[in-house]
Amino acid sequence: MTLPRILLLCILVTSMGGCAVIAVADAAVTVVATGVKATVKAAGALADAVIPDK
Repeated sequence: MTLPRILLLCILVTSMGGCAVIAVADAAVTVVATGVKATVKAAGALADAVIPDK
């Protein structure tokens, strides 16, 4: 392999690693956001059950 090909390979591998990190971070944020959304819905349903309508 020549030096330019080795450099190109290193750049491609580095950029793919960055994409993987972003994908994992995005998945983690989605999981947390879904958990928070479900908790808020459950709290709202509990509040509606406990507090009577007028």
